[in-house]
Amino acid sequence: MLSLAALLQDSSLELELLVAGPTGELSREALWVHNTELPDPSPYVREGEIVLTNGLWLHETTPADFTRNVRRAGAVGIIFGLREQTSETPPDLIDACEQLGLPLLEISVEVPFTAVTQAASAMHADQRRDALVGMVRRGDALAAAISHGAGASGVLAVLKREHDLPLVVVDRMARSLASAGAELSQEQRRRVAEGLARHPPPLEVDLGGEEGRATLFLVGAVGDTDAALLCLKPVSELTRQEQEALEQSARFLSLEVAKQQAVLAIELRFAHELLDMILSGTQRAAEIPDRLRAFGVDPTGELVLLTTAFADGDESTLPGLSDAVAGFFLDQSLAVVVAAGSQDVVAVLQRPRQQHHELAEALLRAIAKRFPGRRAVVGLGEPAATAQALRQPLIQSREACQVLRRRQGQTVASFKDLGTHRLLLGLQDTETLRSFADGVLQPLREYDRRRDAELEPTLRAFLQYDGQYAATASALYVHVNTLRNRLAKITELTGRDTGRTEDRVDLYLALEADGLAQG
Repeated sequence: MLSLAALLQDSSLELELLVAGPTGELSREALWVHNTELPDPSPYVREGEIVLTNGLWLHETTPADFTRNVRRAGAVGIIFGLREQTSETPPDLIDACEQLGLPLLEISVEVPFTAVTQAASAMHADQRRDALVGMVRRGDALAAAISHGAGASGVLAVLKREHDLPLVVVDRMARSLASAGAELSQEQRRRVAEGLARHPPPLEVDLGGEEGRATLFLVGAVGDTDAALLCLKPVSELTRQEQEALEQSARFLSLEVAKQQAVLAIELRFAHELLDMILSGTQRAAEIPDRLRAFGVDPTGELVLLTTAFADGDESTLPGLSDAVAGFFLDQSLAVVVAAGSQDVVAVLQRPRQQHHELAEALLRAIAKRFPGRRAVVGLGEPAATAQALRQPLIQSREACQVLRRRQGQTVASFKDLGTHRLLLGLQDTETLRSFADGVLQPLREYDRRRDAELEPTLRAFLQYDGQYAATASALYVHVNTLRNRLAKITELTGRDTGRTEDRVDLYLALEADGLAQG
């Protein structure tokens, strides 16, 4: 590393130390050397450079002013070159450097400034060579850690051996993937995840508390920012070598994160397929036990299902909700299958000792910490005696969850607690529901297909607005007379009068049954 201290150790330069400056100033890394004889070189000297001068400016300015200009430019020190006309360094220059704490060295008449430049160039070359060798060795160690299955923890172990830094790897779901010499709270991980969600992500994130600001080194997989290697020090306190090592390690972590994402995608697909198996009834019932065992769930005991969703219906956060649900059961040391549907997240597990409602309430508290301000609900199904009997509890828990999303206040309920018509529908098998729905709605669908008449959407809107003609017509952007004509055609095709309560119930239940039959 180029520094005044390193140049002093080169005896061929014949340098003499006149002013050392504050402790450690001589060892400060220098950017390069800058030869100047200008009275005010500050516009041209870069911060971190060493100023070389023969003092030709002495007839134009004072040593005090010259030194102040050099200090203002941010130079690390001055090397004054003696010559025949100036056989010793001016005492005023020595005094000025001592007052400003600016290191000052003297070089003999026999040694030209080109020798200093050559020495600086050699030091830079050695530094680049050492950095390249270090990068190659580090790369080999990182590759070995990944290939041997050490994962993100193995990457941090390699980095920790070279640089003693507090490190954490956090993904965009606020999960801690690995750590070395540091641990983050759930709130701090949430702050990191929020930073990763920004475009572009910040260079630093404020963790709060004693940790303060931490530097982010982005970890990408398949083109996206999926995680961050977090160093619990601001970037201003990291050396260039430390930053290069962290950046290289982040690139290797991308391989590990991509691998984890591939494994997670397979698990999610397998979990979703389990729901399809359960809903298929007897057709794929024999496959369910093996799929449960693959997730560590014993299929021979009693099983329970919980369905979780956000009440605001924002499906974009379902991946995060799925992760929060899985993390909760992992913290409880409970084997579980967690599958995200299109609107909810389903958990299948062995019946725990804890009561269902208590477990669900604890789950909601964990979700609230992860997603402050969001209202989540949990629907419970009846326990299933066997793996083959999961279909009915799955339908029950999902339907209970959907009802809770529309209700205010209540956040946990079993299907039987709700006292709704969906309870009766949920007790029917898929074939019965589909047969009933098709029997009522098929004539409308055939007519809509042939005439593009929008009878089924009209019926849904009419029931949604409680049979109010004006509100329904406004929602459909049609005239009230057009609405009346459509309702008359619905009555004609279905044999059910939309003006009679009994027939409206049939039509409403047919639509609800159709939704249940489609899962």
